Amino acid sequence: MSTIANRLRRNEAGMSTAEYAVGTVAACGFGGVLYKLLTSEPVQGMLKDVVSKAFDAFG
Repeated sequence: MSTIANRLRRNEAGMSTAEYAVGTVAACGFGGVLYKLLTSEPVQGMLKDVVSKAFDAFG
């Protein structure tokens, strides 16, 4: 019975490594899309407007 448990543990070790790799690739892809979005002209203009309105309201 202990050999079955060892086999299951070995199989899961590889799966968790693959899951971490997929998660890392997905996070990098999401970061790239977010970077492109936040550095685009329309979004930068909206962010500047929000920040200036916030400073006007509190300053």
